[in-house]
Amino acid sequence: MKRSVLWLLGTVSAVVLMFGYHTSTSGPEAAVTPIAGGEGADSSSTPSSPTTSPTSTPSASSGSSTVTGDVAQTQWGPVQVQLTVQGGKITAVDVLQYPNGNHRDVEINDYALPILIDETVKAQNAQIDMVSGATVTSDGYIRSLQSALDQAK
Repeated sequence: MKRSVLWLLGTVSAVVLMFGYHTSTSGPEAAVTPIAGGEGADSSSTPSSPTTSPTSTPSASSGSSTVTGDVAQTQWGPVQVQLTVQGGKITAVDVLQYPNGNHRDVEINDYALPILIDETVKAQNAQIDMVSGATVTSDGYIRSLQSALDQAK
């Protein structure tokens, strides 16, 4: 009888603990914080507010243009890339939106996004490797990057 009661209490406790465990709280409505990168970019710089539609803005003074890719929706939140193109060459990449709804998202993307930005500037195209451990963000980044490159052509 005592064993049955202990077994029942142990089972009930395990079930309560399993249903009480909360996983990632981020979703498509995750908060948005821009990240900038590229030649001469300061990691503390903050680009203008994010936009959700593709745009291309030529700058007469520097001969460069800014192209914003489509928002790529991922399971953890939106990803959006903005390129600065000068003379047909990508000179800077800004990530306007990326998943950062919880501490783990921020940790992953603080590591992954600078790598993706650096690879983009080096490769000058969307044929870059995904970052291990940040597959979802990498996929969204590459889709938005390709959108921006398509507009820049």
